[in-house]
Amino acid sequence: MTFLLFLVLILILVIVHELGHFITAKLFDVKVKEFGVGFPPKLIGRKIGETEYTINAIPLGGFVKLEGETGSSEDPRSLSTKPPWQRAIIISAGSIMNFLLAIIILTGFLMIPRDQTTGQVYITEIQTGSPAQSSGLQVGDRILYVGETPIDNLGTLRGAVAQKLGTKVPITINGNGGEKKLNVLARWNPPEGQGAIGVVLELRDPHSITKSYPIWTAFPRAFQEVGTMLSLTWKSIWSWAQGNSPFPGSGPVGIVKGTHEIVDLAGLSSLIPLAAFLSVSLSIFNILPIPALDGGRLLFVVIEVLRRGKKISPEKEGLIHMLGFAILIASVLLISYNDILKIIRGESFFR
Repeated sequence: MTFLLFLVLILILVIVHELGHFITAKLFDVKVKEFGVGFPPKLIGRKIGETEYTINAIPLGGFVKLEGETGSSEDPRSLSTKPPWQRAIIISAGSIMNFLLAIIILTGFLMIPRDQTTGQVYITEIQTGSPAQSSGLQVGDRILYVGETPIDNLGTLRGAVAQKLGTKVPITINGNGGEKKLNVLARWNPPEGQGAIGVVLELRDPHSITKSYPIWTAFPRAFQEVGTMLSLTWKSIWSWAQGNSPFPGSGPVGIVKGTHEIVDLAGLSSLIPLAAFLSVSLSIFNILPIPALDGGRLLFVVIEVLRRGKKISPEKEGLIHMLGFAILIASVLLISYNDILKIIRGESFFR
């Protein structure tokens, strides 16, 4: 059941992504030869107008095939004949659509009335040698704010700290010395079981409230949440590239397992914010400057502009994208292998 839900979710995100390329290609009068859901081999297809719409056997992606996408073409409606700014918009439109979709999903989620447990968050234990200990936090302190975010449950605290990984987080507490603000380092890769700052927390005086937001409040909050997801994901990728943290993602196997864990823990409603997070992740992944991805193709457009209109030959670009695709597939297989090992070891994919 979880796998089917994951499959439907991924297909929706992919279709929205490809619609971005499709719509902008039509807007700039670029011929769309095929709109494919899934990767070949083709199962069924139907041609409507100049475009063939296909459903393919491997249901973990999709594509839009444009005239002149992989080389030069004499067709005046070829992508290769369009000015760089139009090509850049068409190439990046998929990631933009996923970003917008995440905002729409979270806006709707915030507008739905739902029960939330709130209370007062207290520190019950300080880990030895942790940033919390060196900063002066003490057992019995009540955490009031992380930055400007008021803290009334454990999830809000974890999310606020996660946004600041690798930096010192301003935490406002109320303790024996009254109210004060301390700067606490949020670690990328803490010892097992310690968390980013090294505290054990307890929610006191818990009570349930029903909360929802009108659209004029939900939309800016959703925009802010998506911005936080973007920032945290970029920081995680950068920290991994510098060797300061483990690889910040999972392959298809890990995502399915993580989805199963989240649904078991928080119910089916948890798929809504998860869909927003996956949409943001898909947006970022595709815009990375990696050959064969949208970001890799966008990089060639940027190089062309920097070279004052002189393009890299289609043969060379095609070869680079082909090599990039091969490396990408090999990386996915390696990540999936590591995900399987995590499952065998009984490790969690999100906690």
